[in-house]
Amino acid sequence: MPLLLLGVLMGAMDLAIVGPALPAIKDDLGMDDRQASMLFNAYVLLQMIGTPLLAKFSDRMGARLAYVVGIVFFAVGSLVVVVAYSPAMLYVGRGLQGFGGGGILPVAAAVIATNVAPEKRGPALGMLGAVFGLAFILGPVLGGLLLPLGWHWLFLINIPISVVLAVGAFRLLPTVSHPERLPLDVPGVGLLSVLLAALVYGLSVLDVQDLAASLTHWSTVLAIVLVIVLVPVFWVVEKRAADPIVRPGLVASRPIALSAAISAGAGLIQSGNGFFPILAVTAIGVSESVAAWMLLPGVVMATIAAPLVGKLLNVYAARSLILVGMALVVISLLLYGLVPMSIPVFIIAGMIGGTGMASVMGAPLRMVVLNHSTERERGAAQGLLSNFTSVGRLAGAALVGAIAGSFGGGARGYQAAYVALGVFAIALTLLALLLKGGSPAGGGARKGSAPAAQPAGGARNIR
Repeated sequence: MPLLLLGVLMGAMDLAIVGPALPAIKDDLGMDDRQASMLFNAYVLLQMIGTPLLAKFSDRMGARLAYVVGIVFFAVGSLVVVVAYSPAMLYVGRGLQGFGGGGILPVAAAVIATNVAPEKRGPALGMLGAVFGLAFILGPVLGGLLLPLGWHWLFLINIPISVVLAVGAFRLLPTVSHPERLPLDVPGVGLLSVLLAALVYGLSVLDVQDLAASLTHWSTVLAIVLVIVLVPVFWVVEKRAADPIVRPGLVASRPIALSAAISAGAGLIQSGNGFFPILAVTAIGVSESVAAWMLLPGVVMATIAAPLVGKLLNVYAARSLILVGMALVVISLLLYGLVPMSIPVFIIAGMIGGTGMASVMGAPLRMVVLNHSTERERGAAQGLLSNFTSVGRLAGAALVGAIAGSFGGGARGYQAAYVALGVFAIALTLLALLLKGGSPAGGGARKGSAPAAQPAGGARNIR
């Protein structure tokens, strides 16, 4: 667990740590704002491609090799960023980091699913969720400490950590793979990569200040058309593949389809967190630095709640915890949107929202996906969930900005956006009601027992 958690922490913290370094990177390499934003796009694009590919690689070749490959890509990318002398080289490094980092979380979740006793899986998955909250606390702090030495140190620190992780993975992680290895789904890999690239590009170029014009620009239209055309083509190719990257039956499973939809919706809502500081500055009148500190109580609550919710999975069904979490998210968003803003209201809303989001995005959804996927596709299933979350986050950033802009921006505009997100969260709560109640994660397991072996051809509750 420490090995898996450290890897997830490193990958998550690399998103949080780049913010403080961005002004120094721009000055050093002479980049404008648009070029700087491409640093995030390069990471997100390759992360979304790396997530399903490395997750499937884990299912085929074993967790140890997949985890090491992800770590190596991340380390090489960090080294390229450190020695970069041009924006193009910087993009390559961030892309390599994103590809490797994309596989770390789903592989870690698959290892837990396969090697942890049923009654301990919920707490273990909850701990994976907790490190994300911890990363967004440690990231800016570590960035502030290392930045005086030079922005390169923010990425150079990844290399010794990666060495420790790779050595630990060779010593500790399982090597089990399926002996009846089928041909690699090369057409599926190619189609999925192009599809995700078009999707990420289409969402990332949306201009919230002039949404209509950006939607009708030829490059955006081409990206949208590619996505619309390639989705059914990819579906047909995967149905014919001997060992598909994403088995169509996996997506057709109602619990997994619902979990993916809820995950995308929660990711969309979560993207609104990035606008909290702007709301605090415009509605309360605090400085940007104070607004950033006002976010910490919510992040701390999310970090505490994630492992606790994981433990509660042994007592309560995942659906119950998701519904409670969504109710808290609704309350939080409506507080941000409808109540006159003050420092106490802002902090209380953040703490409620952090607790609620940890109950939705942490262990419960991953446990639903785990319980409805076969042993040999657990990595792919966890990767699918991660990618739906990423798509939601990309769409949400454009949506919140568009709503706020249409209401004139400022405090009034962002509060209107949070009211809209609150209404969307209510709809998402109703969608979560369609999940089966099920039984607690550890309900059928004897304390201390090993996880039960799955039949080669399937798993319980697949449909």
